[in-house]
Amino acid sequence: MERPAFARVAAAAHPGDTLTVSELFRLRRDLMDIHAVRDWCQARGVVLRVLSGPLSNFHDLAADDATTALIINVITAVGQFQRDLQNELTAEGIAAAEAEGRYRGRPPALAGDQLEEVRAAFRDEGASIAGLAREHGVSRVAVRTALADLLPTRGSRPLSPDRGMGHPHPNGGRR
Repeated sequence: MERPAFARVAAAAHPGDTLTVSELFRLRRDLMDIHAVRDWCQARGVVLRVLSGPLSNFHDLAADDATTALIINVITAVGQFQRDLQNELTAEGIAAAEAEGRYRGRPPALAGDQLEEVRAAFRDEGASIAGLAREHGVSRVAVRTALADLLPTRGSRPLSPDRGMGHPHPNGGRR
């Protein structure tokens, strides 16, 4: 229950208030946390209401009666099962992709000796990004990515007012 937004709600809640959430699993992520919020609501006299899903017909999910407790236990257990199953399937998919060497996105355009050559030419010889891109047959973006730690931050470089289509634009050339 250490989420900052929940801490703000908890600080403002008074007995008789209603804590309304769109979905139960948007409030908390797992079975234990949902029960902790329900217990918190019961202890403070706060009504817990969910707007969508199978629990939306209950006026107060923090009510201390056997039927509400049973329904919450069943629904949250099924929700936790779905989440755990999704995590298992995701882990299996990642493992299969890694085994095939296709996980973690596209390989960099510049790697190995070519990468070191581009970095040295930029650092030591002052070669331009466009020139390096032409020389190595890659895009300027690929060169900028390879040189990211050698380039000044975006905020330190002045933007020209006519950047973009060659004429001034009210928003600095951004479209």
